[in-house]
Amino acid sequence: MHNHDINDKTQAYFTGLMHACGYDGDALQSPVIGIVNSYTDANPGHRPLRELAGYVKEGVWRAGGTPAEFDVPAPCDGMAQGAGMHFILPSRDLIAASIEGMAKAHDFDGLVFLCSCDKIVPGMLMAAASLNKPCIFLTAGCMLPYETPERTFVTPDLKESIGEVSVGKISEAQFSDYKRNICFSQGTCSMYGTANTMGVFSEVIGITPIGSTTTLFCAAEKVRQARAAGERVVALVKDGIRFRDIVTENSLANGLMHVSATGGSTNAQLHICALAKVMGVPLSLAEFGKIQKRIPVIAKFKPSSRYNISDYHKAGGVGATLLSIREHLHTQEKLVMGGTLGEYLDRYDRKIDREIIHSADDPLYADGCFAVLYGNLAPGGCIVKKSGVESSMLYHRGPAVCFDSEESLRSAFLDKRIEPGCVLIIRYEGPKGGPGMREMSIPAAMLVGMGLHTSVAMVTDGRYSGATRGPCIGHVTPEAWSGGPIAAVRDGDMIEIDIPNETIRMEVSDEEIAQRLLQVKRPDHPAEGMLSAYRRNVSEVDDGAVWLY
Repeated sequence: MHNHDINDKTQAYFTGLMHACGYDGDALQSPVIGIVNSYTDANPGHRPLRELAGYVKEGVWRAGGTPAEFDVPAPCDGMAQGAGMHFILPSRDLIAASIEGMAKAHDFDGLVFLCSCDKIVPGMLMAAASLNKPCIFLTAGCMLPYETPERTFVTPDLKESIGEVSVGKISEAQFSDYKRNICFSQGTCSMYGTANTMGVFSEVIGITPIGSTTTLFCAAEKVRQARAAGERVVALVKDGIRFRDIVTENSLANGLMHVSATGGSTNAQLHICALAKVMGVPLSLAEFGKIQKRIPVIAKFKPSSRYNISDYHKAGGVGATLLSIREHLHTQEKLVMGGTLGEYLDRYDRKIDREIIHSADDPLYADGCFAVLYGNLAPGGCIVKKSGVESSMLYHRGPAVCFDSEESLRSAFLDKRIEPGCVLIIRYEGPKGGPGMREMSIPAAMLVGMGLHTSVAMVTDGRYSGATRGPCIGHVTPEAWSGGPIAAVRDGDMIEIDIPNETIRMEVSDEEIAQRLLQVKRPDHPAEGMLSAYRRNVSEVDDGAVWLY
């Protein structure tokens, strides 16, 4: 139950140094709980965690434990657009490793993980899986939407407004108002981007209280959730219940299926496959595609529909979407707050708004929200969020227009050099090539804002934001830097994308592709500092682009 015996003379250093931190002997006789806090002033999704950590500590003390808080980085994907994005996906593994280093060095008895955003939730999940200690997760809760008399705005609307103002659809004054107000409060952006996708995923796999991610950050319920998490982790320590007693191969499948059923982020593929790798569970891109394809899509949210995360919560929340796909789930899996998923669903009695959350018998789509495409452009596969694609673009054939970086693509957008009907190829943005597998978030949003998402497709060995919609195909494998066929595409090559039949190909012979690849020269994409180590060590997307695990 307790990893430190303060009566052991050889533990004197531990005891003395903890006394210097203000703990007394009685406190050190109790389970010491590490509070893993990703609070920062520079990320609205994590700013509430300083206060929540205090309530978690109250719960730990009340249950007879001793809390000890430490911090980890929490970069914001939105703020890191462009050059900063090189560091975002690599930070996931850094966060995991920093937590593992601290938790093993101090040998905490249990852990409470406080997290919210895109790479921080999966990074903490990877750490928890590696450590396999008693633990519980809690997110900060959601941002308030921006309400005007005309409509309700959330974060992806701000990104799309960049395209709108570029083509004169909105005025500079409106754009200024949007920049000031759309990101309306603290909390995670009120859309089903990667942050909320992974927060909800952590609920479904059992390690986070169900319903906590979609709760508003400012709700009194968040305080109660935090205190309850602090109390619960002490009970987990006393009962010897560890991460892998709760999170299993079956619960990972539950989480993946729920991501698909609710139209989650394509980044979930990277993070779920990475978590599976840490756990020793085989899960490739192909297997990810097969599992999610079995599940009907019964809900979708901003930016793929008009409903935001507060609408989701009011419509019944995660419990409602789980109930809607219950027949597909492994309901015997355990939940961190006690009992099994099946027992939770047996008790669920909230009214469900079926306009927002459909039943499995009345799905939005019958066969998953993603499509994993294969062909001579992506022999190892690539992924698209088909539930965010207009029906007219599920099949598209057009001439390639090639870019060797995100910056050159952005310039083409701003100079209005993108012609309807084409296929934009953005390469050398993969894990090694970027390096860092940047997300083409701003270009994808500009595509929509400029009204080109019904006539132009984007294909990249990089990735997209969870806030992306439109015919945006990412994770092309092998990447260009590793000699993948995407490096051989030339301007004017015809590209055929057939999402229903899960194919993507360039109309170029295999012999010509092989010959072109012999002539390819990599662009100058420098990798300095930590990015040099990342480029040397990072895997392909098939197992989640991991580099420290």
